[in-house]
Amino acid sequence: MGQGEQASDGRPRSGFRKDIEGLRALAVVLVVLWHADAPFVSGGFVGVDVFFVISGYLITRGMAAEVAARGRLSLTRFYARRAKRLLPSAALVLLVALALTYLFLPGIRWRNTAWDVVSSALYVVNWRLADQSVDYLAAEQAPSIVQHYWSLAVEEQFYLLWPVLLAGVAWLVRRRSAGRPSFGKVAVAVVGVVGVASFAWSVVLVQTDPGRAYFVTTGRMWELVVGALLALLPFPRLPRVVASALGWAGVAAIVVSAVTFDASTPFPGAMALPATVGTALVIGAGAANRHGPVAVLGLPPLQFLGGISYTLYLWHWPLLVVLTTGMDDPGFTGPAVGVALSVVLAYLTSRFVERPVWHSRKLSVKPQAAIAVGLAATVLSVYAGLVFHLATASARPDDAAVWSAPGAAVLKAGAAATDVGAPVDRAALVVPDPLVARDDLPSVYADGCHASQTETKVRSCTYGAPTAAVTVVLIGDSHAAQWVPALRSIAEQRNWKLVTYTKSQCPFLDIAVAGGEEGRPNNSCATWNDSLRRTLAEDSPDLIVTSSFNYSAHRDGDVLRGAENHTALVDSMRRSWLGLAGVAPVVVMRDSPAPRLDIADCVSANREQLTKCAVPRDQALAGIGPLQAEAAKGLAGVHLVDLNDAICPTDRCAAVIGGVLVYRDTNHLTATYARTLAARLDEQLQVVMR
Repeated sequence: MGQGEQASDGRPRSGFRKDIEGLRALAVVLVVLWHADAPFVSGGFVGVDVFFVISGYLITRGMAAEVAARGRLSLTRFYARRAKRLLPSAALVLLVALALTYLFLPGIRWRNTAWDVVSSALYVVNWRLADQSVDYLAAEQAPSIVQHYWSLAVEEQFYLLWPVLLAGVAWLVRRRSAGRPSFGKVAVAVVGVVGVASFAWSVVLVQTDPGRAYFVTTGRMWELVVGALLALLPFPRLPRVVASALGWAGVAAIVVSAVTFDASTPFPGAMALPATVGTALVIGAGAANRHGPVAVLGLPPLQFLGGISYTLYLWHWPLLVVLTTGMDDPGFTGPAVGVALSVVLAYLTSRFVERPVWHSRKLSVKPQAAIAVGLAATVLSVYAGLVFHLATASARPDDAAVWSAPGAAVLKAGAAATDVGAPVDRAALVVPDPLVARDDLPSVYADGCHASQTETKVRSCTYGAPTAAVTVVLIGDSHAAQWVPALRSIAEQRNWKLVTYTKSQCPFLDIAVAGGEEGRPNNSCATWNDSLRRTLAEDSPDLIVTSSFNYSAHRDGDVLRGAENHTALVDSMRRSWLGLAGVAPVVVMRDSPAPRLDIADCVSANREQLTKCAVPRDQALAGIGPLQAEAAKGLAGVHLVDLNDAICPTDRCAAVIGGVLVYRDTNHLTATYARTLAARLDEQLQVVMR
C-alpha cells in the first residue's frame, strides 16, 4: 500500500524520500497493532488513511511528471508498473490464505472464504464487505481471513480510474490552443471536484449508512485526492522552522487519531481529516528538513518496515486470524507470534517475490509482458478460489438425508428431549449441520418480509389460515423473528393466522436505542415503529407477541450506561407494552440466552469436544431478559413467557440438545431448534388465550 513509482528501467526513482518510507512504516505499524488488539491503539485503522494519501500523492506525482515530460500519459506503461509491483505478492498471500483456511479454520468459514478470495483477487472485495456490513445476518460472524484486502481494492480501483481521468485531462489540454490553462491547472480543477464530491458523500454516508461508508470507494476517494492535490499543488516554500512545526503537527494528528478513536467513532467522513491532512503536512514538510519528522521517520528500523510495508500488510491479518481463532482471550502470545512471523514472511516475500518482479529489466522494457504477469497472478487467484469453493461445497451435508439416516427416526429432537443432562462432548447427530447452520433461518428472511437495519417500510408475512378467526401478530427485531418457526407451527396446527412485522436491530420501544459495539442509534427504527403502531391499530389482532435483543438507550446523542440505561429501557418497555395492550393481549417472549460465542463456528471446529462450546448459564442470561421480567411485572394485559429452561436446561448452556444445534451464530436460535419449542410455547399461549 502507498507504493510509489519507479523509473522506466524498473528501479526506484532517484527521488526516493525517507520521510515517505517512514510514513509507510508508521501506517503499517498502526494497522498491525490495531489488528493485534494492542493497548492504546484503538484507532489504528487510521493507518489505512495514511496509506491512501501517500498513494494519491506518489501516483499523481509520477503521472504529472510524465505529462510534463512527454505531453501525454501512457496507460499501458502505468498499468504495467502497477501490475508487476502489486499483483504477484497479493496473489501469493491469497493462495496461502486458502491453504491456511483449509488447514486451520472451521469448515463453516470455507464457503465465504472462497468467494472472499475471488473478490479480493478481482479487487472488488470492499464492495462485498460493504454489502455484508449492512447484512445483520453476517454481523456476528468471524471476520474473513482476507478482509484486509478491502483497502487494496480501493487503491486498485483508484489506479484503474485515475490515469484515465488524468490522461483525459492531458488530451484536453493538448487540443486547446496556446495560452489556455496548463495541465496542472485543469487537473487541479477536475481533481478538486472529484475530491469535494467524494468527501461530501462520505460525510452523508457515515450518518446514514456507517457500515457501508467505511468500505466503499466513493466515500474513500477523497483521501487519495488529498495526496493528488498535494502533488499537483506543491507545498509552498516555508521557513524551515514553520515547515518542521507543520510536519510534526501532522505526525501528532495521525498519532492522536490512532490513540483516541475507536469503533464508535463515525468514520471516515470528517473524522478522517486529521489523519489525511496530517499525512499531507508530513509530506509537505519535506525530506530535506532535518528538524522535521524525517529526523525520526528516517531511522533505520522505520526505513526497514517502510520497505516491507506492502508485504507486511498482506501477511499480518491472515496470520493473526489463524493464530487467534478459537481463543476466548488471545492474550499476548498469539498476536505477538503472529506479528513476528508476519515481519519474517513480509521480508522474504519482498526479497524473493516483490523486488525481483518489480526490478525485472525484461518486464520494464516490455509493458505487455508485465501486464501479462499481473493478469496471470489474478487469474490464478480467482481459479484457486473457485476450485476451493467447488471442492469444499461437495462436502456440505444434506440435513434431510441426515434425518432419514438409520437411527435418526428414534432421535428425541431438540427441546422435545427428556433426558437432557450436562453438556457432552459428542452427539450422534447434529441438525442442522454447522456447515449449513447460517441458512437455518426463520421463513421471514426468504419470504422478503424482514426489514433490514436501514429500511423504514413496514412489510409483513402471513402464515397459517388467511381467513382464521384468531389473528396473532409478531413484532420486534431479529430476536422476535427467531420465534416465527414455533409460532408458524402453532398457527398451522390451530388454524390461526400469523402476521409478522420484524426488522433487524429494531425493538418495539418508544426511545432511540443503540446496538452493537459501535453504539450508534438506528435512526430508521423510530420511523418504522411509528408506522407499525398505525398498522397494528388497523389490524385489530387477537394477540400480539414481541421480544428483542439487548440494547442501550440513546438520549441527546449519548449512549446511556448502568442504572440510567436500565431505568430508561424498563420505562420504555412498560409504556410501549401498555400501548400494545390497548389493542390486544400482549405476550413478551423473554429473550433467549445469548452465548456471545459463535456456536455454529465453534461446533464446526470442535465436533468431538462439544463441551468447548458450552457457556455458563448465568453469563448467557445476563442480557435484556431480567429487564423484560421487571418491566412486565404487574402490567395489565401483558404476559411474560419464559422458555429458557428448554433452551439452557442446566448450569451450562449446551450447543447441541437432542441432536439439534441450538444457535446459528452468537445469539440467534436455529429455526430447527425454535421449531422444537412449539409445543411448550403453545401450552403457554393457551393459558393467555383463555
